[in-house]
Amino acid sequence: MSFGELGGGIQPLDGGWSGETFLAEAGGERSVVRVFADPRHPPQAAEIQEALHRLVRGLVPVPDVLEVRRADPDLGTPALLVTEFVEGVRGDLLVPDLDEEQQGRLGRELGEIAGTLAGMPFLTAGTFADKELRVEAHALDLTDWVESYADRLDWSAADLEGLREVAADAQFLLDTVARASLVHSDLNPKNLILDPETLNVRAVVDWEFAHAGSPFADLGNLLRFDRQEAYVAGVLEGYVSARGGSTADALDLARSADLVALVELGARRTDNPVAARAHELLLEIARSGYVHIAPEGAVRR
Repeated sequence: MSFGELGGGIQPLDGGWSGETFLAEAGGERSVVRVFADPRHPPQAAEIQEALHRLVRGLVPVPDVLEVRRADPDLGTPALLVTEFVEGVRGDLLVPDLDEEQQGRLGRELGEIAGTLAGMPFLTAGTFADKELRVEAHALDLTDWVESYADRLDWSAADLEGLREVAADAQFLLDTVARASLVHSDLNPKNLILDPETLNVRAVVDWEFAHAGSPFADLGNLLRFDRQEAYVAGVLEGYVSARGGSTADALDLARSADLVALVELGARRTDNPVAARAHELLLEIARSGYVHIAPEGAVRR
């Protein structure tokens, strides 16, 4: 099936903020079309995502890739990636209504997925440059990261100094982990397709921000906003069952690693509700000096 054959049977897919993901139907079959039209995407974005699907297949559930097309500047057509449509329900639509047993069961599976990704090593941290998943090295220091976003955060001097102190402590802890791994970088219930009956993960989707980085980054994303005690315990148990160590150490490292994403999201808090919520959490962390502070309305863990 080619993109041109989709005709009028294409509509925006719920759940994303990019406006570049569509549900297509042709010949009675449904698929998901991701269009890489925004200039922020690297030239080989679609091919990089296809390569990532191949890399993790058999280890992490992902949709089958049906078609990949590079951008054609001469014709003005963007790159696109067509994947199978996986039946199920987005995790963020299910998690709020789960009981404690279900939260723990789902959390453990998600923790195991994060642990599996954290076990896929790269020699250096950085972004993927091409379909061979060549890494363009980028050493990230949290204290420098905060400074690079200071103007965009537009905080008071006191709040910014509080964030600097938290970042320095977090970087000291992260420096104890001397390796890089595959990071999905948006691993949270919104990007998980679940079986609504069994709660098994049928697919991990949206690999747009995947890179080589901290083995605890995806764990931090999973635990950023969802703080139900049974869920958190399940996620941590699943992670350490895959990667070893203690749940307490894993949680400290996860919350420290997640500061990278919180700073970037907070700096563009007007873009979407997730960025706005991240900004509020980051501000609470800066003012309290405590990376484990719970978002408003959540149970602290």
